[in-house]
Amino acid sequence: MTFAVTLGRFLLALYFFLPGISKITGYADTLSYMSLHNIPLPEVLLPVTIVVQVAGGLMLMLGLRVGQVALVLAALTLIINMGMHDFWNVYEGVSQAHETQNFVKNLAIFAGLLVLSGAEDLPQHRLFGGH
Repeated sequence: MTFAVTLGRFLLALYFFLPGISKITGYADTLSYMSLHNIPLPEVLLPVTIVVQVAGGLMLMLGLRVGQVALVLAALTLIINMGMHDFWNVYEGVSQAHETQNFVKNLAIFAGLLVLSGAEDLPQHRLFGGH
């Protein structure tokens, strides 16, 4: 079970780390997408999101403060889901079916993060060994 938790934690970490990096390389596009979805203060929230995703992803990979980081990332996932994957609104050039799929997928990610945050009773093995 420890291997499964460690692997699951690492895969969840990649889900945040890689998109955080892609938001850096595609900064202008991400900013435009946020503006299209009427996200307030995108110039402030985008850098905050990048830091939380990259740092949180790294911390999960390394097994640092897993419970707390999982809860922070769960909150971020809900906020992003409500603001960016709002399939109930129609935007020009945005597929409602795709946004619905992202919304439901993010609910599953949210659930996984909640489970991970509650798995603190399990041994927390760091990625490269140790306790």
